[in-house]
Amino acid sequence: MSRRLERLSGLFRQELSDLLLRQVKDPRLAEFVAITRVEITPDLRHAQVYVSVMGSEREKASTLEGLAAAAHYLRRELSNRLTLRRMPELSFRRDDSLEQGAHVLDLLSQISTEADNP
Repeated sequence: MSRRLERLSGLFRQELSDLLLRQVKDPRLAEFVAITRVEITPDLRHAQVYVSVMGSEREKASTLEGLAAAAHYLRRELSNRLTLRRMPELSFRRDDSLEQGAHVLDLLSQISTEADNP
Protein backbone atom coordinates (compact mmCIF):
# COMPACT_ATOMS: atom_id res chain seq x y z
CA MET A 1 0.00 0.00 0.00
CA SER A 2 1.36 3.40 -0.91
CA ARG A 3 2.15 6.03 1.68
CA ARG A 4 -0.75 8.18 0.47
CA LEU A 5 -3.25 5.33 0.85
CA GLU A 6 -1.93 4.58 4.34
CA ARG A 7 -2.44 8.22 5.38
CA LEU A 8 -5.91 8.29 3.82
CA SER A 9 -6.85 5.05 5.55
CA GLY A 10 -5.80 6.44 8.92
CA LEU A 11 -7.66 9.67 8.26
CA PHE A 12 -10.80 7.79 7.21
CA ARG A 13 -10.61 5.64 10.34
CA GLN A 14 -10.29 8.71 12.55
CA GLU A 15 -13.09 10.67 10.85
CA LEU A 16 -15.47 7.71 10.71
CA SER A 17 -14.87 6.99 14.39
CA ASP A 18 -15.70 10.58 15.20
CA LEU A 19 -18.85 10.51 13.06
CA LEU A 20 -20.06 7.29 14.66
CA LEU A 21 -19.41 8.65 18.13
CA ARG A 22 -20.95 12.08 17.67
CA GLN A 23 -23.46 12.11 14.82
CA VAL A 24 -24.89 8.68 14.02
CA LYS A 25 -27.86 7.96 16.29
CA ASP A 26 -29.10 4.67 14.82
CA PRO A 27 -30.60 2.42 17.51
CA ARG A 28 -29.31 -0.64 15.65
CA LEU A 29 -25.72 0.26 16.48
CA ALA A 30 -24.24 -1.45 19.52
CA GLU A 31 -22.82 0.68 22.29
CA PHE A 32 -19.25 -0.36 21.59
CA VAL A 33 -18.31 -0.13 17.91
CA ALA A 34 -14.64 0.32 17.02
CA ILE A 35 -13.24 0.87 13.56
CA THR A 36 -10.15 -1.30 13.44
CA ARG A 37 -8.89 -0.49 9.94
CA VAL A 38 -9.84 0.93 6.56
CA GLU A 39 -8.58 -0.44 3.25
CA ILE A 40 -8.92 1.87 0.26
CA THR A 41 -8.44 0.71 -3.32
CA PRO A 42 -5.71 2.52 -5.28
CA ASP A 43 -8.29 4.11 -7.60
CA LEU A 44 -10.18 5.52 -4.57
CA ARG A 45 -13.47 3.97 -5.70
CA HIS A 46 -14.04 1.63 -2.74
CA ALA A 47 -13.16 1.56 0.93
CA GLN A 48 -13.56 -1.52 3.12
CA VAL A 49 -14.20 -0.43 6.70
CA TYR A 50 -13.52 -3.13 9.28
CA VAL A 51 -15.44 -2.78 12.54
CA SER A 52 -15.22 -4.63 15.81
CA VAL A 53 -18.47 -4.92 17.74
CA MET A 54 -18.71 -6.13 21.32
CA GLY A 55 -21.95 -7.94 22.03
CA SER A 56 -24.06 -10.89 20.99
CA GLU A 57 -24.28 -12.23 17.44
CA ARG A 58 -27.63 -10.51 17.09
CA GLU A 59 -26.16 -7.14 18.11
CA LYS A 60 -23.28 -7.62 15.70
CA ALA A 61 -25.61 -8.36 12.79
CA SER A 62 -27.85 -5.43 13.71
CA THR A 63 -24.85 -3.10 13.91
CA LEU A 64 -23.63 -4.12 10.45
CA GLU A 65 -27.14 -3.49 9.07
CA GLY A 66 -27.18 -0.06 10.68
CA LEU A 67 -23.76 0.80 9.30
CA ALA A 68 -24.76 -0.34 5.82
CA ALA A 69 -27.85 1.86 6.03
CA ALA A 70 -25.73 4.83 7.17
CA ALA A 71 -23.03 4.34 4.50
CA HIS A 72 -24.36 7.06 2.17
CA TYR A 73 -24.75 9.53 5.04
CA LEU A 74 -21.21 8.76 6.27
CA ARG A 75 -19.80 9.14 2.76
CA ARG A 76 -21.49 12.54 2.37
CA GLU A 77 -20.19 13.68 5.76
CA LEU A 78 -16.69 12.53 4.85
CA SER A 79 -16.85 14.51 1.62
CA ASN A 80 -17.77 17.61 3.68
CA ARG A 81 -14.81 17.05 6.02
CA LEU A 82 -12.15 15.91 3.54
CA THR A 83 -11.03 17.42 0.26
CA LEU A 84 -10.75 14.57 -2.23
CA ARG A 85 -11.47 14.47 -5.92
CA ARG A 86 -13.30 11.18 -5.51
CA MET A 87 -14.90 9.92 -2.30
CA PRO A 88 -14.86 6.11 -2.09
CA GLU A 89 -17.97 3.99 -1.65
CA LEU A 90 -18.00 2.62 1.89
CA SER A 91 -18.69 -1.00 2.72
CA PHE A 92 -18.51 -2.37 6.24
CA ARG A 93 -17.02 -5.71 7.26
CA ARG A 94 -16.93 -7.39 10.64
CA ASP A 95 -13.53 -7.76 12.29
CA ASP A 96 -13.36 -10.30 15.11
CA SER A 97 -9.62 -9.97 15.70
CA LEU A 98 -10.04 -8.17 19.06
CA GLU A 99 -12.32 -10.91 20.37
CA GLN A 100 -9.98 -13.61 19.09
CA GLY A 101 -7.05 -11.91 20.81
CA ALA A 102 -8.97 -11.72 24.08
CA HIS A 103 -9.84 -15.42 23.75
CA VAL A 104 -6.19 -16.35 23.20
CA LEU A 105 -5.18 -14.31 26.27
CA ASP A 106 -7.82 -16.13 28.33
CA LEU A 107 -6.49 -19.48 27.15
CA LEU A 108 -2.92 -18.49 27.99
CA SER A 109 -4.06 -17.35 31.42
CA GLN A 110 -5.76 -20.70 32.02
CA ILE A 111 -2.64 -22.58 30.95
CA SER A 112 -0.52 -20.45 33.25
CA THR A 113 -2.88 -21.06 36.18
CA GLU A 114 -2.91 -24.81 35.54
CA ALA A 115 0.88 -24.90 35.30
CA ASP A 116 1.20 -23.09 38.66
CA ASN A 117 -1.25 -25.47 40.37
CA PRO A 118 -0.38 -29.02 39.24
